[in-house]
Amino acid sequence: MNFDRAGTGDIPRLHALVESAYRGESARRGWTHEADLLGGQRTDAKALREIIEADSQVILLAKNVDAITGCVQLSHVGDGLAYLGLLTVDPDLQASGLGKELLVRAEQFVRDHWQARAMEMTVIRQRSDLIAYYERRGYARTGEHRPFPHGDERFGRPKSPELEFAVLRKPV
Repeated sequence: MNFDRAGTGDIPRLHALVESAYRGESARRGWTHEADLLGGQRTDAKALREIIEADSQVILLAKNVDAITGCVQLSHVGDGLAYLGLLTVDPDLQASGLGKELLVRAEQFVRDHWQARAMEMTVIRQRSDLIAYYERRGYARTGEHRPFPHGDERFGRPKSPELEFAVLRKPV
C-alpha cells in the first residue's frame, strides 16, 4: 500500500471511491456508510478539486497499485489545530485496518507539516457506532454540536430533519 497526496488527475477515481463508500447500495457492503441517513451525493468533483488545489488542505490517498482504496481530507485550521474529514475506505476493505492506518498517517502529516497539536472532526451525531470507533482511537466528544447543512444538496439529502454533527477532538 502506498500513501500519497491526491492530485487533480485522481479526482475521477477519488470521487467514485467516496460515493461508493458513503452512499447507495455499494456503501452497504461496509459499515461506515450513511445510506440510511442521507441520499444524494456525498461530494462532487468540483469540491474535491477545490480541496486539492487549496493551500491549507490536502487529501491523502491510500493506493494499491493504481487503485485508490482509501482517503482522508486534512485542513490546516491554524492555532495548532487541524481538521480531519472525508475518511473513506473502499467498502470491501473496511475492517482491514486501512482506516486506522489512514488516521495514523493523517495525524503524522498534520504534526509534521502544520505543527498541529490537535485534530478535530465532526461526525453525524446519530452515528454512534462511528463515534465509538473514533473514541477507541483517542478522539473525545467535546460536547459541541454543529448544524447539518440541511437544504444544501452538495452534502446530500437528509432523510431526517434531526441530523447534526458532534465535534470530536484528539491531541496529536
